[in-house]
Amino acid sequence: MKKNLKKVVAILGVCVLTMAGLAGCGKSTGEAVVETSETTQQVAVEETTGEVAEEATEEATGEVTGEQVEETTGDISGTVTMAGSTSMEKLANAVAEAYMEKNPNVTVTAEFTGSSAGVESVLAGSVDIGNSSRNLKDSEKEAGAVENIVAIDGIAVVVDPANTVSNLTKEQLTKIYTGEITDWSEVGGGASPIVVVGREAGSGTRGAFEEILEIEEACKYASELDSTGAVVAKVASTPGAIGYVSLDVIDDTVKALSLENVEPTAETIKAGEYFLSRPFVMATVGEISEQSQAVQGLFEYLASDEGKELIESVGLITVD
Repeated sequence: MKKNLKKVVAILGVCVLTMAGLAGCGKSTGEAVVETSETTQQVAVEETTGEVAEEATEEATGEVTGEQVEETTGDISGTVTMAGSTSMEKLANAVAEAYMEKNPNVTVTAEFTGSSAGVESVLAGSVDIGNSSRNLKDSEKEAGAVENIVAIDGIAVVVDPANTVSNLTKEQLTKIYTGEITDWSEVGGGASPIVVVGREAGSGTRGAFEEILEIEEACKYASELDSTGAVVAKVASTPGAIGYVSLDVIDDTVKALSLENVEPTAETIKAGEYFLSRPFVMATVGEISEQSQAVQGLFEYLASDEGKELIESVGLITVD
């Protein structure tokens, strides 16, 4: 187009010179010169204007398109649904809040129905993630569930604050839960009946606790409660009670016992010194790479430095 403009300008110059030489031929010739000059200038202006407009349009279109593509590809949207372990409630809620804050177009919801129920829900397709505070069973894996371990949790053994016992051996703990030891005086405490408190069947915490102690189907419970919070409340308000809960929910209403003279802390669990620990699993049907963009993004967030800080902030141990 620029070459055409130069040609027009060149022709304009020749016409002006030619018309100037004929200026003496009369008034009509002069008028023709003016008209020709004006017409030529108009053509040049129109072509120039058209060129500028076309270039501006192309440039503007390119910029807008680029911005739109960048915004679209960098913005995660969708829903993530979770169900399962009550022990994972604090982690699940914290992750949901942080992930939605980073991705305003994503909605994360979580229900706390117990580990087994959570895995059943993800296998049934009613949720995206099944939260389990235990390793998946072979039968669950065979049905299509994939075990994605996102954190490690310690199981704390708690008693009421007035209890003078501060440490139990693995053997003593096993005998208390199987009913062989029934009074605190048998393990160095004051004379008082032991009230054995635990979780309901299907609980991930119960499953892990009994599996580690190898006492599945052998426990003698006085109370079987359906949530971590209920166990804490029961032990705190019942003299002589003993229970097991997730390490991250311990507060000053109960006292955590040392086991084999090792306190339940993140450091002792990482070092392998405290024997009561279990994984926090976010089960999916199929690998993470097969999930929706929103679900994949949540797992990527948990594996990031920010996600690991969040895991530690709720009293859990990160997975390397």
